[in-house]
Amino acid sequence: MKSDEAKNLFKSGLNCSQSVFCAFAEEFGLSEEFAQKISCALGGGVGRMRETCGAVTGAALVIGMKTGPDKVRSYAKVQEFCAAFKKEFGSIVCRELLNGVNASVGGSPEERTKEYYQKRPCAEMVAKAAEILEKIDFS
Repeated sequence: MKSDEAKNLFKSGLNCSQSVFCAFAEEFGLSEEFAQKISCALGGGVGRMRETCGAVTGAALVIGMKTGPDKVRSYAKVQEFCAAFKKEFGSIVCRELLNGVNASVGGSPEERTKEYYQKRPCAEMVAKAAEILEKIDFS
């Protein structure tokens, strides 16, 4: 399942966007390394600015790969995804999703420790993002 793959990628040290996008990279003939490069800057709510959640931006990249260059179809599928993600988590904004957790803007990513994974909901969010993507009808 892509949800397990995305969660494992996050726990291996990838950011949220990379975890979701890389879980689907093989479908598009992309190497994991290349997919990591494409999605790297979108983590931490786009460049660690705590804006749009990386799981959401990674999902948007997947949707673009499945529907592009048809912007009308692509936008509709992103909106469908975001509605499902918001229904599950209440927001698509990183800082809102991390409410109560140190969600500082800028700087370097935090060290990935056992405590890091215990206090952050990100692993579950990337798993759910991949699950939502698998349920969207792209036919």
